Amino acid sequence: MHCRSERGNRKGGVWVRIREQTALISEEVKLTCSLSLRGEMAQQGIQLKQERITCSICLDLLKEPVTIPCGHSYCRRCINNYWDGEKEEKIPICPQCRQTFTPRPVLVTNTMLADLVEELKMTKLQAAPADHCYAGPADVGCDFCTGRKRKAIKSCLQCVASHCEQHLQPHYDVAPFKKHKLVEPSKKLQENICSLHHEVMKMFCRTDQQCICYLCPVDEHKGHHTVSASAERKKRQRELGESRQQVQQRIQDRRKDVKVLQPEMKDINQSADKAVRDSEEIFSQLIRLMEKRSSDVKQQIKSQQKTEVSGAEELQEKLEQEITELRRKDAELQQLSHTEDHIQFLHNYPSLPHLSKSTHSSINIRPLRRFEEVTAAVSKVRDQLQNMLSEGWTKISLTLTDLDVSLSPAEPTTKAGFLRYSQEITMDPNTAHIRLGLTGKNRYVLRMSTPLSYSAHPDRFTGCPQVMSTESLTGRCYWEVEWGRRGGIVAVTYKDIKRGGGESGFGFNEKSWALNHYKDSCSFTHNSIITPLSVPSPSYDLLRTLSVSFSSRVGVYLDHSAGLLSFYSVSDTMTLLHRVQTTFTQPLYAGIWLWNFADTAEFK
Repeated sequence: MHCRSERGNRKGGVWVRIREQTALISEEVKLTCSLSLRGEMAQQGIQLKQERITCSICLDLLKEPVTIPCGHSYCRRCINNYWDGEKEEKIPICPQCRQTFTPRPVLVTNTMLADLVEELKMTKLQAAPADHCYAGPADVGCDFCTGRKRKAIKSCLQCVASHCEQHLQPHYDVAPFKKHKLVEPSKKLQENICSLHHEVMKMFCRTDQQCICYLCPVDEHKGHHTVSASAERKKRQRELGESRQQVQQRIQDRRKDVKVLQPEMKDINQSADKAVRDSEEIFSQLIRLMEKRSSDVKQQIKSQQKTEVSGAEELQEKLEQEITELRRKDAELQQLSHTEDHIQFLHNYPSLPHLSKSTHSSINIRPLRRFEEVTAAVSKVRDQLQNMLSEGWTKISLTLTDLDVSLSPAEPTTKAGFLRYSQEITMDPNTAHIRLGLTGKNRYVLRMSTPLSYSAHPDRFTGCPQVMSTESLTGRCYWEVEWGRRGGIVAVTYKDIKRGGGESGFGFNEKSWALNHYKDSCSFTHNSIITPLSVPSPSYDLLRTLSVSFSSRVGVYLDHSAGLLSFYSVSDTMTLLHRVQTTFTQPLYAGIWLWNFADTAEFK
């Protein structure tokens, strides 16, 4: 009886505490509601009191609130799920005060708290946490929050879960959780779970170079060299440290290079700016000189024009006076000729003055060629000046390209690297042989069986069926030529190469360098010296067996100032066919030479 009475008193005391706590909360909520119209401070009070009727498990307002014997209140579903999920202990325990209960308490709805929650909802006093507390699309959400999830502030590698600030608290307060490894929030925690055994992976298989769980060495990784993940991390951390040291050392080196480059760049800019100013002044002087010479020629022509016209006008006046005198004499002679009296005619005839000899000889009207000769002389000076300017410009261009290139990049090794210097090439119709037809914006050439009716031009090739590019090539350039059928010759050449005869062929003179890529052979020619090359391509015997036409692509890389010319076989990779190291003294032009009817080539 005594024990039963004591248990009854103890039970009654619990319910007394519950009623007192509920009454206290009720009074606080009522007081808060009465202050709801008093501004911002009242609103802060509302949020403070709301925490008193918030479930510490879901961190939301109590739903179907129940109070357990220790006096703490939870949502019915939350506390049931918590107790059902207990693995280590079968005895129900309070999530907050850790008090245990035997047997499992019967949960009864706390009607007073339920009414208070409803009252709070009806009076719209619920103050939701700020939006920035909730997880967005880019954030890691708390795995324990129900409904709208809050942002996780840590992820636990042992729990394989992410926690918000509220749900992380047990990891700081509860002894077993304090040993867990907390890391920054991560969305990839599931990658730490073994897909075969569904256990956390804490080991590393060095044989297969992958993370495993403690069960994997028993089956799939049996006999393999396995270590703990932490041991492998230490090893790789050391390697990472060495790599970082190398990277940092390289950063230091590159910073030194940058410091060296900065004064170089300053000098380059200053030198270039001065050269621009000086060049502008020199060209301005040339322009002023040409204007002065033009003015002098104009004045001389006008002066000579005035002299010539004045002399012609004076002669014209004298001629007109002589004409008047002759007309008067003619009138007297006519009058005498009509006299009928013979004696009178004979009497007057001797008195007529004799016709004096003309003071002016016959004037021969010549074509006005004297000023045309001046024009011809000026044209001749113009042509000579153009030639001088052309030669001078070539020297200027070569001087610019031959400037110090010690900082220039080396020859590329990948196709992407070559394409950085890609040069668009078009063929000059004025240079095309009459058996070469150009199409595709002058980028595609076809060897014709019959001659084409091209107009005569001094730049046209008349000896070999070849064509030159319109563009001159200096600096670093790269272009590709795609062959059809049997191939042909791709070349670079100076512009003043001969246009006719055997010496006009690309490679058969000292002014051109040519790669012959024809059928199953490949060779390089310069100054009539032929060098056989190997062709890294599929078996042409097999191609002929399968009746497949030959097709290939050749890439040409030119570094004019460095005197470097390279030919490559282009596929998925770049294969060097031949490289030339020389000195180029003039701008170069790309060239194509097609041997046979229906052969084609296209600049890419």
